[in-house]
Amino acid sequence: MIFNLFRKNTATEPVLAVYSAIVAQSRQPVFYAEWLVPDTVTGRFDMISLHMALLFRRLRSESGPQKEFSQAVFDLFFKDMDRSLREMGVGDLGVPKKIQKMGNIFFGLLAALNEAMDGNDKLALEAVLSRNIFDGATGPHVAALADYLVTKDRALASRSVSEIAGGVINFEDAQ
Repeated sequence: MIFNLFRKNTATEPVLAVYSAIVAQSRQPVFYAEWLVPDTVTGRFDMISLHMALLFRRLRSESGPQKEFSQAVFDLFFKDMDRSLREMGVGDLGVPKKIQKMGNIFFGLLAALNEAMDGNDKLALEAVLSRNIFDGATGPHVAALADYLVTKDRALASRSVSEIAGGVINFEDAQ
């Protein structure tokens, strides 16, 4: 749209580095081959959303430049989703509706994850994943993804915010 020409570009190198690391981590084969996340457009969106949620959990209490950084990563996430939808052939009129739906899904997932993880409730976390990622399925693959999220959440909590806002985020290997 023409209005995009007048928007401030907030995608700095650190923002791009963090978002790229999130996308790369979300593509780890273990999620799809071993933990049975559907290897579909929706499944890949879900995995990016989970990793974005981990980042936002880490940055949620920050203010000032870190809050702006968090917003810039979020903006880049949805610009990337917009671009992906257009590449898949979604028409100009359909993209905003799909982006709004994706945003609602993301914020619903984020709220449910926060509630389960803040309460240190693994069963609630597994229920969130079952409902949102696995279409109601349960089993060891759901528990494995829940364990992964708890581990990565703790790892991110130990990282300095300035390091993350400087573009350094490392999820290591999925397992």
